Amino acid sequence: MTATALGLTLALVSGDYAPTQAGSAPLSPELEARVQRVGKELRCAVCQGVAITDSPASMARAQLDMVRQLVREGKSDEEIRAYFVARYDEWVLLDPKTEGTSGLVWFLPVAVAALGALGGAWYVRQNRAGKVAAPAAVPPASPPAGGDAFLDAIRSELDR
Repeated sequence: MTATALGLTLALVSGDYAPTQAGSAPLSPELEARVQRVGKELRCAVCQGVAITDSPASMARAQLDMVRQLVREGKSDEEIRAYFVARYDEWVLLDPKTEGTSGLVWFLPVAVAALGALGGAWYVRQNRAGKVAAPAAVPPASPPAGGDAFLDAIRSELDR
């Protein structure tokens, strides 16, 4: 094994490939509470629907450190959310706005379900209306002309 391959293997095994976190110091209690509140609204970039305050991922720690830095700089909550939306799109918000394309995601399934329910009700009403009306009575078929002669011929054949 060459020295380069050995160094790369050791780096991978020891975890040197993982992103490091800034590890910024907490702010005053009121500002740290604000950092935590804003952090609860932001989704971790590598987790499935977990807030950056609840995620153990190093990426989430780095995002929370960025929130802490923006609070330290005096940015408002809206400016902090806008900062993350500019970098990660609306996906980063755990409670996205229901307007534009994201509005379709929220309202389209409801509209499809309502249309399906209306279509089902219409279908049931149409079928129920068809079953209520009694079909016209069909008169019994009359025997064909000369039917008695035919029966007499069959009886005579059976009697033999």
